[in-house]
Amino acid sequence: MIGCVIAMDSEAEILLGSMEVSAVRTVFGKTVSLGRAFGKEVALVVSGEGKVNAAAGACAAIACGADILLNFGVAGGLSAESTRVGELYLIERAVQYDFDLVQLSGKEVGTLPGETQNFLPLFCPEALEFPRRALGTGDRFDDSPADHALLLRLGCEIREMELGAIVQTAKAAGMSVVSVKAISDVYGTGSTTKQFRENVRHALIHLKAHLGEILEALE
Repeated sequence: MIGCVIAMDSEAEILLGSMEVSAVRTVFGKTVSLGRAFGKEVALVVSGEGKVNAAAGACAAIACGADILLNFGVAGGLSAESTRVGELYLIERAVQYDFDLVQLSGKEVGTLPGETQNFLPLFCPEALEFPRRALGTGDRFDDSPADHALLLRLGCEIREMELGAIVQTAKAAGMSVVSVKAISDVYGTGSTTKQFRENVRHALIHLKAHLGEILEALE
């Protein structure tokens, strides 16, 4: 079963509209829709925004029998050179850029306890030919120059608020995560908040058109 962990209702609706829902449950406080979509068994969890919500949503999907996790939705690009509004990107690695134990461990920002690298890898199915990017996850949506500089220094090209926590949870459970993001805003090309509000629908329409091939790639 594919566990789809999605932050917002508007993101989840692009898959829910194609699902044959057989049951709806509340697990760990999260709404889980069980059924089939594009020929696959799916548990669709709307987690809510942020890392704690995302981790709880991942746990809910796992508790419902998921054996692989899929995260899709909108995200912000960090530069116009590496990302474009509306384009889809397959995420190959993720880091939590607001996890900082540097003073205690001496390791790079985002390095979790027990890890030697700050980025955690994702599964990238060969059948999905979207451009691959690195992503930073943090519990804030802002235009902070300090955050932007940190993300670029770490090697990120995209940022959002959930994926790093989903990958951490999945790793603890011995599971893989696939993530495809549609860009809703790009830093340095105007207010990201304004861009998000203007572009989120367009980005989700583009993502919706590819959901069938994304789920089909998850064998």
